[in-house]
Amino acid sequence: MFVKTLQLSISSSKKFEIIDITSEIQNLIDEIKISEGIVNVFTKHSTSSILINENEEGLLKDFENILNDLVKENNSYFHDNIDNNASSHLKSFLLSSSETIPIMNSTLDLGTWQSIFFIDLDGPRANRKINLTFIGE
Repeated sequence: MFVKTLQLSISSSKKFEIIDITSEIQNLIDEIKISEGIVNVFTKHSTSSILINENEEGLLKDFENILNDLVKENNSYFHDNIDNNASSHLKSFLLSSSETIPIMNSTLDLGTWQSIFFIDLDGPRANRKINLTFIGE
C-alpha cells in the first residue's frame, strides 16, 4: 500500500464557474499507476467547492441558479465589510470542500453520468489549489 499526495492548479475565468476535473484526476491515476484504492480531492480555498454530479449543461445552470436563489449577492452581509465576497463564502458553507472517490482497475469508479467538479464561487482566479491524496496499491 502507498500514499501519494499531488496538487492540481486550476484557473477560472468567471465569478461562478463549474470546472470538470475528472480527466485531470484520471490522468494522474494513470501516471502514478495506482490500480486499487481511493483518491481524496480537497480544495484549499474557502470560496470554492468539490462536488460530484452529472456534467449536463442544463443541470449545471440550474445548480448555479438555485445557489443564487439561496444566497443573494450584496445582501448587507457582515463579511462584506472585510472583502466584499460574503456570498461566495456562504455558498461554500452549503457545499463540500472534498470528495473521496474509489479507484478500481486503475480507473475512477464513478457512476455512468458522474463527473468530479471544482466550483469556483469567487472568480475569476488563477492558481486555485486542489490537493489529491491517493491511497492504494
